[in-house]
Amino acid sequence: MKFRYLPITETDKKEMLDKIGVSSTEELFSDIPEEVRLDRELNLKKPVSEFELKKELTEMASKNANLTEYRSFLGAGVYDHFIPSVVDHVISRQEFYTAYTPYQPELTQGELQAMFEFQTMVSVLTAMPIVNSSLYDGGTAVVEAVYLSVAQTKRKKVLISAAMHPEYRQLVETASNGKKLEIVEINYKDGLTDLKQLEQELDENTAAVLVQYPNFFGQIEPLEKINKLIRQQKEAMFVVSSNPLALGYLTPPGEFGADIVVGDTQVFGIPAQFGGPHCGYFATTQKLMRKVPGRFVGETVDRDGIRGFVLALQTREQHIRREKATSNITSNQALNALASSVAMSALGKNGVKEMAKLNMHKARYTKQKLEEANLPAAFNGSFFNEFVIKLSKPVSVVNDQLFEKGFIGGFDLGKAYPELENHMLVATTEIRSKEEIDVFVKEMRDING
Repeated sequence: MKFRYLPITETDKKEMLDKIGVSSTEELFSDIPEEVRLDRELNLKKPVSEFELKKELTEMASKNANLTEYRSFLGAGVYDHFIPSVVDHVISRQEFYTAYTPYQPELTQGELQAMFEFQTMVSVLTAMPIVNSSLYDGGTAVVEAVYLSVAQTKRKKVLISAAMHPEYRQLVETASNGKKLEIVEINYKDGLTDLKQLEQELDENTAAVLVQYPNFFGQIEPLEKINKLIRQQKEAMFVVSSNPLALGYLTPPGEFGADIVVGDTQVFGIPAQFGGPHCGYFATTQKLMRKVPGRFVGETVDRDGIRGFVLALQTREQHIRREKATSNITSNQALNALASSVAMSALGKNGVKEMAKLNMHKARYTKQKLEEANLPAAFNGSFFNEFVIKLSKPVSVVNDQLFEKGFIGGFDLGKAYPELENHMLVATTEIRSKEEIDVFVKEMRDING
């Protein structure tokens, strides 16, 4: 057998063309003007058998650096965490793996319940009463938070911390063009959002203030102080992008008065896998429930009083009149949301807290040992599992040499922050052992002289 699936034959093609009354594929596409058609063959390799293709792809894949062979100290939004084996077992089941949108609740109670449990667990972590059934990723969720804030306040000015993930900031900038929003970046000071500048920029035109918790440098933003400043402008929305694992230990944004809490659940059950796909979450207050992007799963009972689940309050234009739609999000990340739900369930409430504590302890051990190796931290505030250090050489040079020793080094902050040239963002998660950390520090000391 050369093919995994039976390919279409020339006889099959002829029968289909005869059925619709055309003589050739060219005639089928004759309505497309000649000038926009490709007038050459695609530059593709000749087709090969399934065995040959798998061999070629395996050889290509083996050239990639993977996290089973390399020890990673790279974070910056994508992390190397422990994933319970039960996660892959559950998400590989065909009733979950092939599910897309559960439009028929009587046939998809398992999928709907999985989404409902995801909403519930994120609600507990964020201390927010309303959570949707997921978005594409953390960046998408931040943009949707901006859109909701602008629609709710009827204002056009958005303040965003420079200590927020640079890719999230770029997404907000891009998304703001169509709505002609004014995006004002609030500088950071000592690794935290500059509260003096924030206070100066806050005015009656401000729709939202966006901060990250922990922020991109790993520092813990003072959410209580930020909330007090925002409440001086009563209608402005307080949006917090937050690592949900950190919320297993830190006080959740909901308890500080956040209006919207968003983030990415990659930290629970989703591999790094070259940066995606991930799973965004969107949590908010009951007041904003009917303006949340995406969809909710609600709990109900059937006519016999048996517990069941249904889709509820969908806000996209496919379901309601276009002019009343609050979002153009037309899907969610059900499979990855399920992976996160299974991971959180396997860990349990105490396990998530213990996992967060391990991240904090091991990151502090790494920071202490690097300081002893004459590689001090650039910022001295409270942090979760990431911190910034200053190197004596370009980060790219250091990372190349670390890679030769079997390590994936930290993020080169100079790429996103020119003023932080030769600064590395180091992440230490719960799966890094003391021995791995000690060897990493030794290599860092040797490379940096």
